Amino acid sequence: MKILPVGASLAAAFALVVTGCAANETTTTPSGQGGQTQAAGEQLQGQIQGTGASSMQAAQEAWIAKYKATQAGVTVNYAPEGSGAGRTAFINGGAAFAGSDRALKDDEMGAGKFAKCTTESNAMNLPVYVSPIAVVFNVQGVDELKLDAATMAGIFKGEIKNWNDPKIAALNAGVTFPDQAITPVHRSDNSGTTENFTDTLNKAAGDVWTEKASGDWPAAFGGEAAKGTSGVVAAVRNGNGTIGYADESQTKGMKTVQYAREAGGEFVGPTAEAAAKVVEASPKVDGRGDNDQALNLDRTAAGYPFVLVAYAIVCEDYKDDNEAKLVKDYIGYISSEKGQADAKESAGSAPLAAELSAKVKTSVDSIK
Repeated sequence: MKILPVGASLAAAFALVVTGCAANETTTTPSGQGGQTQAAGEQLQGQIQGTGASSMQAAQEAWIAKYKATQAGVTVNYAPEGSGAGRTAFINGGAAFAGSDRALKDDEMGAGKFAKCTTESNAMNLPVYVSPIAVVFNVQGVDELKLDAATMAGIFKGEIKNWNDPKIAALNAGVTFPDQAITPVHRSDNSGTTENFTDTLNKAAGDVWTEKASGDWPAAFGGEAAKGTSGVVAAVRNGNGTIGYADESQTKGMKTVQYAREAGGEFVGPTAEAAAKVVEASPKVDGRGDNDQALNLDRTAAGYPFVLVAYAIVCEDYKDDNEAKLVKDYIGYISSEKGQADAKESAGSAPLAAELSAKVKTSVDSIK
């Protein structure tokens, strides 16, 4: 089977590849528990390309490695080039599935718009990864940092410019901040993480962060730009006076901000449990088909509002029947109870709640 290339340099630098190097073995793994959404014991053959969210990189690495154990004849490639690149690759036929930290919008949906799908087929947005977005900082002599929504928005907008600003000091009694410029770090590429982060700032501190949610950072707000999740993490970690945002799974060992919506409120950190509360309280996007599971995240719900839901974007009906089998099997595994447990272990993500998990399974089973 031929997969459209995503670029030699991209593949060399970013593709996370698992090749079938173990002997094919018959398995009795139950449906949806480790790569067996097809008939029990069926061994598949072929290759699929996924492209998209770098937030899912740690989870995808674990998923691909685990999937190898049950489907040795399948090669799964995942290029963590960012959500925008993933959606573009899926639309144009460069990927069999996209990883995206936001679902396709209404004007992006519609039968006949996706190169790998039949002309009668729409896309489906299937939640497979729930994780908090950590706000990380690196300020010499400061080990703990509390920020409310308005202050955080002011920092990333460039209006609060120095670490010893009175607004920061008022939230952090007993902490001595240096007389040092703040360097906010943001994504340079179109990013679902950025879209979720800016959506939260707008809904929690709209009088300061007046820009609507966007995957592209507002150029007028300045700051230091870095490519991908790993780029933001590296810029904050290697800088001084820096602050940035990234999927929590890739910020281990870094100092993270404790957040409260307003001064005097309860400060919470970026935990999977706190992020899951927001997702569980969020309704499905209106007007979507029965098998599209796009969510309208409720940033006002109790919990930690800087949360992202990463989707696997797939065809309802693929032109290539074998490709459909492979996507159905792989996405069936990563969204299964076992797949979600594997992601929690490797990336610290929050497993899908039982009700949402059941809906996603129904959607995966409908892929053809």
